[in-house]
Amino acid sequence: MEIRSSSVLPALRTDITLHTNDGLTLVGELALPESREPQATLVFLHPLPTAGGYMDSHLIRKASNRLPALADVATLRFNFRGVSSPRGQSEGVFGEGEAEAHDLAAALRFVHEQKLPNVWLVGWSFGTEVILKHAPTHWGEFEGAILMAPPLHRATATDLAQWVGRSEPVVALVPEFDDFLTPDPARERFAAIPHAEVVTMAGAKHLFVGEKYTRMALESILDRVAPDALPVPTTWQGD
Repeated sequence: MEIRSSSVLPALRTDITLHTNDGLTLVGELALPESREPQATLVFLHPLPTAGGYMDSHLIRKASNRLPALADVATLRFNFRGVSSPRGQSEGVFGEGEAEAHDLAAALRFVHEQKLPNVWLVGWSFGTEVILKHAPTHWGEFEGAILMAPPLHRATATDLAQWVGRSEPVVALVPEFDDFLTPDPARERFAAIPHAEVVTMAGAKHLFVGEKYTRMALESILDRVAPDALPVPTTWQGD
C-alpha cells in the first residue's frame, strides 16, 4: 500500500486528558508502536489557534498516523487551551502564548508519568514560540527541541537567551519560502543561540502543503530523534 495523505498505519492509540496546574483539562491522543517499545517520544505543540491550528493540523496528524508504525516512535498531540477538534475541546481560552506554559507542563508531566523514553518537543509555528519561551522551565525533562516554521513573533531575545549554554539541541526547520521567517533571517535571529541549527526546507512554505514537504519535515525530525528509521518507507506492507 502506498502511504498517502489519508493513510493511518497501525498503532496503539488512546484518547487522553491532560490536567494543567491552573485547573484546566486538555484533550489529546497518545499513539504508541503496536508491538514494540518506543525508541523516542515526540510531544507536538500545534500552530496558532486563532489561525485554525489544532492537534489535527496536518503535519502533526500525519506524524501520529505514521511514525509509531514506521519508526517505533511514540507521539503525543493535544489541543491547547480553548481549542477544539474532533477529539473534543480543551477547557479555557487562548492565552497568547503565555498561559500555554501550563499546557506544555501538563504534556511533559503526562509523558513522564507514562515512563516514555527520549522525549523531544516538536513545535509548529505558534507551538515553537511556546517551546522557546517556556521549555527552559523544564530542563532535564526533554532531550531537545525541533521547531518547524518558527515565526519568532512572540519569542523575544530574552527567551532565546535562556537556551544559551545548554546541551539540548535546538533545530529549526525553516521553509525556503516561509510566510513569516525565511532561512537567512532565521539564521540571524537564531545566532543568539550559538548551538542552534537552522535547516532550510527547500521549496517548502509555512504550511508544508504536499506529500513531498510532509516527508521532508518528518524525515528531518527522525534524523534527530530516530535516525535508524531512515529512510522512511513510502509503502506499508503490514496487514
